[in-house]
Amino acid sequence: MGLFDIFKSKSKAQVGKAGASERPKPVEKEVARWADAVSKRAQNYDRQEAIEALAKIGSPDAAGALLRRFTFAIEPSITDQEEKDSAFRAIVGVGPDALPAIREFCLRAESITFPLRIMRAILEDDAFVGEVLEMLARWDTEYDRNPDPKIQLIAALEDLKDTRIRPAVERFLEDVHEPTRFHAVSTLFAQGEPEAARPMVDAYLREEAVRTKNRIAEGLVAQAWPIPDELREKLDGALPRGFDVVDGVVRRG
Repeated sequence: MGLFDIFKSKSKAQVGKAGASERPKPVEKEVARWADAVSKRAQNYDRQEAIEALAKIGSPDAAGALLRRFTFAIEPSITDQEEKDSAFRAIVGVGPDALPAIREFCLRAESITFPLRIMRAILEDDAFVGEVLEMLARWDTEYDRNPDPKIQLIAALEDLKDTRIRPAVERFLEDVHEPTRFHAVSTLFAQGEPEAARPMVDAYLREEAVRTKNRIAEGLVAQAWPIPDELREKLDGALPRGFDVVDGVVRRG
């Protein structure tokens, strides 16, 4: 290394120390260059170029910028799906480092279907359930202008079994939104825990929506959970035609 190279190396080190807190990292600047193009207002080719560039950067900041692609739809639908698939693969490629950006996105997004799929691809089942339940805990059972994220969180647990799910989801059997109640029923039946029999019967007896009542009746038949003694007669009189409580369990007639 020549004398000039030594001074150049020292100069770079000094500038790096002095300016580290004053200017963005090179990767952040590169992300900012492409982030605005991940927009519905951008031309298709500009947006596709931006997605490819952010995928190559592969940083948590790039993942945050790519998440914007899931906030809108474009025509033709095939292009829309191709762009979302590309963004999906790129974020999954970042791995667990993308989780902070995904969590932040889910806090304010109108729909979180794609972010949840990304988390499912990144995480093992146990960690994924923990993330979903943490987000679900922020929701109550009262009216909300847009309950879709809550519904999507509950639905994301339908194909998983975990002892933490039942106690976390049971309260949503009383949710003001029928789609939330419906998915809560499906998720609870998926857990296969007989402890859910009482709250499920209580939910059936107060439920007004036909599809949710039918889902509960069919689930009780499939699970063959023992119905609490004091609820058997009341449930038997409320079940739809073709369903009966026989020997303490719900059966089809």
